[in-house]
Amino acid sequence: MYRRRRLVVGGALLLVIALVVSGFALAAAFRGGSQQASSSQATSAGTPSTGPAASPSPATTASASATPSATPSPSAPATPTCNQNLVTVSAATDKPAYGPGENPLLTLKVTNGGTVPCEVNIGTSQMEFLVTSGSDRIFSSKDCQASSEDLVKVIAPGASETANFPWSRNRSADGCKAVAVAPGGGGAYYIFTAKLGSRASPKAVFQLN
Repeated sequence: MYRRRRLVVGGALLLVIALVVSGFALAAAFRGGSQQASSSQATSAGTPSTGPAASPSPATTASASATPSATPSPSAPATPTCNQNLVTVSAATDKPAYGPGENPLLTLKVTNGGTVPCEVNIGTSQMEFLVTSGSDRIFSSKDCQASSEDLVKVIAPGASETANFPWSRNRSADGCKAVAVAPGGGGAYYIFTAKLGSRASPKAVFQLN
């Protein structure tokens, strides 16, 4: 009987010890789990997010993707225009002096002194062969001109057009009035001026014997 009691008491003591040890183990485990959870929360709170970067705002996107305006293409160069001031008229005779019975050949020459072709009216409507002696108007091709016509030609840069008029050593008057007196000879000097519209040539001097 005594031995049984000792066994019962011993068994009960062992059970109490086991319960106490188990209680300590559970408490330690519970405390450890709480610390790990706290540590994990602290780490999560202190570390920056490593997820996808925030997308830029619409204003930033629009500014970055703005398309530059197209550069205007250069316009085609304008066609060069003829400078009519570079179209000149000159006068010449086939000889500097003429003997009795020799008729001077008067030449009107139109030259394009520009760098581009020029359209020039070289018709009889524009031409005049004028002979003078001092203030005396001797002859004009317009006085007895039968017809007046336009003749437009394109003169290349540096090129010329010429017109010849054989003068019969006669006088003329406006309206083709008859003039009885002929120009004098004897070594007198005369001036030939070629005209084309508003253009007039320098004077060409020649002598009649």
